[in-house]
Formats: sequence, C-alpha cells, structure tokens
Amino acid sequence: MNKSVQMLHRIINLTVRDVRFPTSLEQHGSDAMHTDPDYSAAYVVLDTDSGLQGFGLTFTLGKGTEIVVCAVNALAGLVVGRSLEDIVSNFRGFYRLLTSDGQMRWLGPEKGVIHLATAAVLNAVWDLWARAEGKPLWKLLVDMDPKQIVSCVDFRYITDVLTEEEALDILMKAQEGKQHREDQMLNEGYPAYTTSCAWLGYSDQQLKQLCTDALKSGWSRFKVKVGADLEDDIRRCRLIREMIGPNNTLMIDANQRWDVAEAISWVSRLAEVKPLWIEEPTSPDDILGHAAISKALAPLGIGVATGEQCHNRVMFKQLLQASALQFVQIDSCRLGSVNENLAVLLMAHKFQVPVCPHAGGVGLCELVQHLILFDYICVSASLSNRMCEYVDHLHQHFTCPAVIQNAHYMPPKDPGYSCEMLESSVKSHQFPDGDIWKQHMKK
Repeated sequence: MNKSVQMLHRIINLTVRDVRFPTSLEQHGSDAMHTDPDYSAAYVVLDTDSGLQGFGLTFTLGKGTEIVVCAVNALAGLVVGRSLEDIVSNFRGFYRLLTSDGQMRWLGPEKGVIHLATAAVLNAVWDLWARAEGKPLWKLLVDMDPKQIVSCVDFRYITDVLTEEEALDILMKAQEGKQHREDQMLNEGYPAYTTSCAWLGYSDQQLKQLCTDALKSGWSRFKVKVGADLEDDIRRCRLIREMIGPNNTLMIDANQRWDVAEAISWVSRLAEVKPLWIEEPTSPDDILGHAAISKALAPLGIGVATGEQCHNRVMFKQLLQASALQFVQIDSCRLGSVNENLAVLLMAHKFQVPVCPHAGGVGLCELVQHLILFDYICVSASLSNRMCEYVDHLHQHFTCPAVIQNAHYMPPKDPGYSCEMLESSVKSHQFPDGDIWKQHMKK
C-alpha cells in the first residue's frame, strides 16, 4: 500500500441492510422471466478504526434479499478484526478464506446466495482499498504492477486454461500503449449501449418515445427484451429496427426463456432485424446448449452472449472452451467481486472473446464501469465489438453516480468503487421499515 497513506485500517464492524426499490410498479426491468422485479441490494458498510469506510453491494430482485443479508452476516466473522493491509497483502488468500470456509462452502461452493454475499463483502473491501489509496477503483487497478494484479486472482480450477505465468504475460504485453489508452478513456469514455428503451412490459408508444429520445442523445446501440411471444417479438423488433435505422446496432435478450431447439428456431425468425447477439437464450448453466445455439446461429451472423448469471470463473472457463459464447458478460455482483472478474477478463482475452459487461439493476453500472475500463487499458487493448450496458434507473440514489456523455461511460474520478448510496435513500428504502415500503404496504 501507498506508504503516505499507510494505516492499518482495521475493520471493526460490518453492517448489512436490505434495500429495495419498487421498480415493478412501472415495469422497469421487466423481461420474459422476471416480470415484476423490485431492484434491490444487500448493502454492506465496513467501518474501520481509522474512520475510513468501505461500501459494497450485491444486486437482487426483491424477495429473497433477506436471505443474502443472512449470508453476509454469516461471513462477517471472517472479515471483522482484520486490517486492510493484511487482506490486500494476500488478497488471493483472503478470497479463498471467504469462498472456501470448511463449513460454509457446502452452501456453494462459489455459487448461489453465499457467492452473492461474498461479492457484496469483497466489493466493500475493494472500495475501502481504493479509498485508502485516494483513487477510483479502475485507477487503483490500472496503476498496479501486473504481478500484484495476478496475486489477487485465485487460479484454482482454471490452470488448464490460464496459468499465472500466462496471465502475467498478457498483462505485461498490454503495458505497451497503456498510457495512451488511459488518456483516451479520460477524454472519450468507454462505449455504452442502452437497455432502457425496450423492457418487455413497455407499451409501443413508450418504446417509440424512448427510442426517439435516446437517438437524440447520441445512442447508437440498443437492446430489446424478447422471449414471451414470437409474433409480438417480431413486431416489436421490427418497430425498434425501423426507429433506429439499418446502421445502428441491435441486440436481443431472452433472459433464459427457451430450450435449445426453441432458441434456435425463435432467433432464426428474428434474424431479419439483424441482431448482433442473442443474450441468455437458455439456462445459464447449460454450457453445451449454448454451444449448440452458437453453432446453429453462426451462419446467420448472430452471436451468443451470456454471463450475468454465470456462477463463477469455472463456468466461464467451460463456456470459452466450448466456443459457447461470442460475447462474455461479466457481472460485478454475481462473480466473487473484482478478484474473480479479473480471472474472467484474462481468460476472455486468451480466447479472444470480447467482454461486454452486464449492468443496470441498482448500482451495477456504477460498479462494472471500473472493470471494463481496466479491461481496455490493461488487458484487451481493443474496443472492437465491445460495449458496456447502461440502464437509466436509480442512479440518483448514489453519491457518485455513473456519468454518461455521448453514449460513453466517463471514468469516475472520486476515490472508491462508486457504490456508496445516499444514507437518506438507504433509510427510506430499507425493507420492510423504510418510509417507501410503509406507504407501499398501506396501499
């Protein structure tokens, strides 16, 4: 750690709260499988003896957030009492401590509720570290020595695809031109696409208005939710394609709605609107199913994108090995925080598959922007077929909301991982006792 700010920052307390936003009332976030999501978070705050705090979260859709809160509390004993210096001097060891506890790993391992809880806790630790160094998280990563980056990654179960030596080699090769790419990001930002125009529950009139507004604001890449009704999908996709014109980019997202054969036939019917990808066509666990869909759709020029509900680095490894996806969609709260996402970014680069992160929800845009900036500056060095999702909901509840200019994410400047929420928002949306939910339940 930076000697000028070197303090132990011993973690003396961990609090976690269940924070929910009633987004289902206006159908924000609605798709073929999640028809009424209330965007929510298990929100973690770490207190230290120096007064510095770390903030982290994992994303949920409402019911069940209380289960993630229980899991975070179960992990708290592994965190409280440790100093930041102890953690980051052996971050791989700390990651493994959380994910491989001899009793709690039975609840995963490295998947499901316990892994979501791990992500929330580790996100708060990374936020604390970036704040201690006085840097936004992307800059903390960019300024790290490649050996230190590699030391944060748990390579267990992936060495048949990526060794520590290979990872180090990738990072060393990307040192060339690194400063130029950092300057470019500070000036131009990272390209984004919007999902805000075409949630499944929106009316045609709403779609048209939102598309018109987005085009005026400089958006050129649009994603449409599909999968509930084929004829309706054809109609809506034609409508969006007509609105955005032939030269802008269109993606479609089924949110795991179909079986394999159904995915192939359904998407083939939508090929006329020329989608760049079909996202989550089937079960997120079906690696060979994704491979079959990829193979069948390749002649149509349609790629497969998945990852927002991919449990861990091992599953991403297999998806890459099986040529099952053409776009890797990391998620800042599904995988084990920055540590595990680093492993996936490095594997994706080895396989030359572009990373296009999943974002949206509550706080996901704020978090994942840091990871994709690092990917471009220090790993991939390419913007070809790459973009980061943006959804225009709930940013007003954060102290450092994501900044979009001309459909690009502008690199955050404030220290930390950008997921500190306004305390007033946390209090009013805390479930079930916050004012918003008291009013909601009266109705």
